[in-house]
Amino acid sequence: MAKERAPGRLIAENRKARYNYTIEDTIEAGIALTGTEVKSLRSGGANIAESYAEEKNGEIWLVNSHIAEFSHGNIHNHEPRRPRKLLLHKREIARLAGAVQRQGMTLVPLKLYFNERGRVKLLLGLARGRKAHDKREAIKRRDWERQKARLMKDYG
Repeated sequence: MAKERAPGRLIAENRKARYNYTIEDTIEAGIALTGTEVKSLRSGGANIAESYAEEKNGEIWLVNSHIAEFSHGNIHNHEPRRPRKLLLHKREIARLAGAVQRQGMTLVPLKLYFNERGRVKLLLGLARGRKAHDKREAIKRRDWERQKARLMKDYG
């Protein structure tokens, strides 16, 4: 599994992704954005909850993500739900596309953030969907871990 970096400044997070999917691998990707999109992200107007990534013509695209229109934008303002190209190496694109086609996995955006250099990055997860019983099992395991931590704190 790839090392998860601590984001510089979090813009948006897909909190339900780790509940609905089992994340097999993560990868950091850049995004091709326009100027008004970056300005809108600096003010915190983004939502990646219902979005996903897909492969088209040898490129990976972020679909259904919402970046609010910039408040001081004029006629050159951006479309809020337009598909956005993700910036990855060809080898990474081939690996991700192969996993999606052959193994039936999904590309799920996990976090959208500014890195240390001020660039917008997307933490993309290569995920496998969970069934209802898997979700219940994950809740039980998480509750048990919390209860175990409390017991260890009290008696430890």
